[in-house]
Amino acid sequence: MYCSRISPTTVCKLDMLTIGKVDRVEITTLIEDYAGYETPFLAQHGISILLDAKSGDTRKRVLMDVGQSSGPILHNMSILGIDPASIDVIFLSHCHYDHTKGLTGILQEIKKEELPIVAHPTIFRPNYVLKPYLHHIGMTQENSEERIRESGGRLVLVKEPFELLPGVISTGEVERTTDFEVSTVGAYNLQGAKLVKDQMLDDMSLTVNVRGKGLVIVTGCAHAGIINIIRHSMRITRVDGIEGVIGGFHLINASEESIEKTVRALAKIDPGWVLAGHCTGFAANKTMSTALGDKFSLLHAGKTLSIGGTNC
Repeated sequence: MYCSRISPTTVCKLDMLTIGKVDRVEITTLIEDYAGYETPFLAQHGISILLDAKSGDTRKRVLMDVGQSSGPILHNMSILGIDPASIDVIFLSHCHYDHTKGLTGILQEIKKEELPIVAHPTIFRPNYVLKPYLHHIGMTQENSEERIRESGGRLVLVKEPFELLPGVISTGEVERTTDFEVSTVGAYNLQGAKLVKDQMLDDMSLTVNVRGKGLVIVTGCAHAGIINIIRHSMRITRVDGIEGVIGGFHLINASEESIEKTVRALAKIDPGWVLAGHCTGFAANKTMSTALGDKFSLLHAGKTLSIGGTNC
């Protein structure tokens, strides 16, 4: 079925036979590790990307991830002339602080009641790394379920793929099928009295099916593996053409062999363009630039691109 509106009580389960299409989507990078050359934008370790999608008579703004503080995001939104109140739904790609810590700050500026916050059901799990020392990297106490509700958010915790609106799809949990994409986060979940290696099953992305173009895939960190995410997106939508891929690919700590195999697989998929940043890493960016040529470019705060028909 299709979702004609976004509401806290409406969840549209994915029917692979009736995937919708957006007529146009404008994608704006609100925060990123790099601010660009000679720009007024602020940078921050983390990512936040705004999707302005039009599907028939429905137009919605989806904010994917909220960086590690709201201040730089709101600063950049002001430069771009984007009103926080225009955001209709927030999508959290996974639990890590550099994607979630700015949540309540953003909600307090949006100033809406019952704003849907789409995330994986395990997003509030205690999540730790041991290097260089023991510290928590998951959802912070300032973004507890109670604080989110008090700030106007309404949690929609779904691990299956579904449409946020026609043509804008949460991948849900991503099937891991490659043998060369291995998580290098080194994170652990606290389960009972044990620290258990985290498989990052909450890593989800957004897939936008653009009329006449194909799929645009928007990732947070791609802990599930960028190739796994692309193949999973094609499988659940039954759309083969990849218009473009944007976000973090988390290859910063990957081995040279893993980077080479990932880039080789990406070149074989042959997306129309690739915009990578945040946790992708210099070595992977360099390898992609060599392999993809003009199809590859670096992500930066303030970067905006429009895909599809007439202006929204």
